[in-house]
Amino acid sequence: MKNVLLFFSILLSFFANSQNKQVLYDFAELPQTLLLNPAIETNYKFHIGVPLLSGISSEFGVTNFNLSDLFLSDGRTINNKVSEVLNRLTSRDYTKINTQIEVLSGGFRFDDKTYFSFGFYEEIDGIGYFPKDAIRLLNEGNGAYINSNFSASQLLYKVDFSGVLHAGITRKIDEKLTIGGRFKIYSSALNIESTNNSGTFTTNEGNNNIYIHYLDNIDVNFRTSGLVKDNEYIEDPNEYLKNTFLGGNLGLGFDFGFSYNITPQLQLSGSLLDIGFVTHKKNIKNTLAKGNFIFEGVDFEFDSSNPRNYWEEINDRFIEELPTQENNDSYTSWRPAKLNAAIKYSFGEKRSKYCYDNTYKDFYTDAIGAQLYSVFRPLSQQFALTGFYQKSFNKNLHAKVTYTIDDYSAYNVGFGLSAQIWKINFYGIFDNIIQYKNLSSANNISFQLGFNLIFN
Repeated sequence: MKNVLLFFSILLSFFANSQNKQVLYDFAELPQTLLLNPAIETNYKFHIGVPLLSGISSEFGVTNFNLSDLFLSDGRTINNKVSEVLNRLTSRDYTKINTQIEVLSGGFRFDDKTYFSFGFYEEIDGIGYFPKDAIRLLNEGNGAYINSNFSASQLLYKVDFSGVLHAGITRKIDEKLTIGGRFKIYSSALNIESTNNSGTFTTNEGNNNIYIHYLDNIDVNFRTSGLVKDNEYIEDPNEYLKNTFLGGNLGLGFDFGFSYNITPQLQLSGSLLDIGFVTHKKNIKNTLAKGNFIFEGVDFEFDSSNPRNYWEEINDRFIEELPTQENNDSYTSWRPAKLNAAIKYSFGEKRSKYCYDNTYKDFYTDAIGAQLYSVFRPLSQQFALTGFYQKSFNKNLHAKVTYTIDDYSAYNVGFGLSAQIWKINFYGIFDNIIQYKNLSSANNISFQLGFNLIFN
């Protein structure tokens, strides 16, 4: 039974992730690259994203173990597999999920130096750290851990479902420097989070009983918005979808970016994304537990004429000494800010492409470079380092290959292809392609797909 409970705890933590789109970053002048750096230079008059199909992306990741560690048929018992996984995990390991769908997107050129872009997308982003102490306590009990502290600070997760309405500008300052910015309005339909928890659970040898249990300095919070309305859980999916467009809890954010041509063939670029917050005021339900509790068992008294309700006495003591409170107080949650920085060297055959102003612009068919990505998460900042090679076969067909080192793997190979037929652009990007032959052994899988109409 313990292993069944543990199994469900691990599965729940999977769905308790923001996405590194290293292949898409500065790739083939796709309109979606402007969401990763609003200063990437474009060479078309305007673009229109196919509604609901212009940008579909999803990523799932888990550190330090994968599903095959639990379900691979190798002669080990499930108990042994679970124990080995638990011994490997630390409280800094996590799972994450990120899914994004562009509902509407577009852009147009204002003049030869300025390009405006805008749109609306919906996003699910979540991360949950493994509460190793709680899982170990659930799996093994506390008998083997006398005088050991189990920390409540490891209860750490955050899940958001939101819509983002945005408008950006790309401005070419001169032949070397281009800058850009994007303004965002967040509409959170659902937020579930628990952060900044503290306190410990300790079991010692008792004086009046075998053990004495201490809950010390407990301060735990569980915050939700958009989940409960009029003291009932919202079960209608349409209610959540409706609240993603200016109907939920609102917030503001900004993106900033630049690209700088050190030479005609060497370019430096970077961006800061989702510098913003959401203020949660609607459909709030918060649960707080704060205090201390000491329990040393029960002295049973056998008196049939006056039976005692021991469980009720324990519960009354617990509520009095470690009270749990519910409130509807508003709170603010910060978006997971992201950083991109890249350097790219272009080489190969020098060609020309038709531009928005009826002229031709020179470009090189090949490029190599490196990109650094970072996202700010509740426990710590996460990093990924990518090397890439990009190839333009002609003006309508482009490919990019990446090699990424991150928390999940040291051999993540990604591939992207962008093709244009007449005005119709299609792109497909797949990450960690080496693991596609056995997804159960993968720590991280992601993809991006989309269709655009691009007019030169």
